Amino acid sequence: MKASPFVVGAAGSRSTRLLGLAMALFLSSITMHTSDPDVGSSLTTLDLDGHLSFHDVHDAARDFGNRYRLLPSAILHPRSVSDVSAMVGHVFRMGHRSGLTVAARGHGHSLQGQAQAPGGIVVRMGALRGVVETAVHSGGESPYVDAAGGELWINVLRECLKHGLAPKSWTDYLHLSVGGTLSNAGISGQAFRHGPQISNVHQLEIVTGKGEVLNCSEEENADLFHAALGGLGQFGIITRARIALERAPKMVKWIRVLYSDFSEFTEDQERLISAEKTFDYIEGFVIINRTGLLNNWRSSFNPQDPVQAGKFDSDGRTLFCLEMTKNFNPEEADIMNEEVNVLLSKLRYIPSTLFQSEVAYLEFLDRVHVSEVKLRSKGLWDIPHPWLNLLIPQTRIQDFAKEVFGNILTDSNNGPILLYPVNRSKWDNRTSAVIPDEEIFYLVAFLSSAPSSTNENNLERALKQNERILSFCKEAGINMKQYLPHYTTSEEWKSHFGHRWDMLVRRKLSYDPLAILAPGQRIFHKATPVSYA
Repeated sequence: MKASPFVVGAAGSRSTRLLGLAMALFLSSITMHTSDPDVGSSLTTLDLDGHLSFHDVHDAARDFGNRYRLLPSAILHPRSVSDVSAMVGHVFRMGHRSGLTVAARGHGHSLQGQAQAPGGIVVRMGALRGVVETAVHSGGESPYVDAAGGELWINVLRECLKHGLAPKSWTDYLHLSVGGTLSNAGISGQAFRHGPQISNVHQLEIVTGKGEVLNCSEEENADLFHAALGGLGQFGIITRARIALERAPKMVKWIRVLYSDFSEFTEDQERLISAEKTFDYIEGFVIINRTGLLNNWRSSFNPQDPVQAGKFDSDGRTLFCLEMTKNFNPEEADIMNEEVNVLLSKLRYIPSTLFQSEVAYLEFLDRVHVSEVKLRSKGLWDIPHPWLNLLIPQTRIQDFAKEVFGNILTDSNNGPILLYPVNRSKWDNRTSAVIPDEEIFYLVAFLSSAPSSTNENNLERALKQNERILSFCKEAGINMKQYLPHYTTSEEWKSHFGHRWDMLVRRKLSYDPLAILAPGQRIFHKATPVSYA
């Protein structure tokens, strides 16, 4: 699919000129690109420390979402950052007449083909692990770690723990690449306190869409630094990141309680994230019409009152679970328990549903991997995952819940539903991340899976459910934002970025003027140059 030349008169407004550029670059539909017959001969002339491959492209044409398969022409297995720079620079110098694009692939956990490059080149960022060494600087008051963009967070954590340190902010699943989560935001139950992962980065090394290798931070190349954080890979490939650390605890007090009243559930969450003395991690999730759910917790959680917990019956109700942790070291256990009891005494959960456990810090942070291993053993991991992640303003969360959990989701959902608040003040509005314009907003994540073996209509059903939720938000005037966004028209992308759209296009012009990078996001399309004459 080729974009035609787009000429904008010089007398037009700046906004009009930017919009013209955006429209020229935008890719409005998903297409299966065919390989350029000259790609192989062109690329083999490059002097690389690593190597290119042309016959193992099928694996790079799939991801965790398992819905899109767009074949690249080649895979780059870099052995140095110079390899990444040389590849991108080569494609840039080929100019607009070449249809080649470049996508950085971390651990392949994109949901809708965002890390794929149809007909282009996929960079295996994991090949740089160990080449860009994970180095922990533990001296001074502000410890940090330097990690490769393709390194997995679980490996970063393990290296940092050797020094008694750990990053401050996480995602729920740690087997994701550093560059991948920083290109989105990186959100988990610590975000209310520390902000997302992109709020805890000191420095980045980036290969721009021109093939330049630039160090950037608050002091150096600051515009690119902020553009790349939450930038969906549009402005450069993150090859190294310097991440803020804190002292790591040895243990975690892990607590779950249930609510039947949504207002009390959200009010208690908001009270906790606004308090000076509170838990270290706060998340919530929704259970739609599930009976016997407490029995699922007994393997890893102990009920505070076993007799009453055994009598509890969910009776098919929609329930809301509040999940919290308190970090501690063994010698501080008594003080920690006193603090936890004080915090719990102010909450309005169902008393018989207090479940708790004490686990190692690493075990808690890597908790989702345990589920992954179980699902893989049952063949339920490599299936379609039609996830929908939304950021809902606090003032509309009650309206959202009433319709979605009361009318749209009436049956058991095939996957977890997360729902918890975060503080806008912990986000940096100079980054490319897009969030609601309220001090408190909620992450609501519908993490559906669609195994075909049980019901051939699972995927279609989940997609229709997602569409109903999105349609309701639009009709009800809920100014939500998608997290890990996916749109198919220019108007939808413009609406998503809102007043930041002009800034996005300006940054694209500056750092990736030919729209070479991250074609799978489908925001821009590699196109012929725009003339302002």
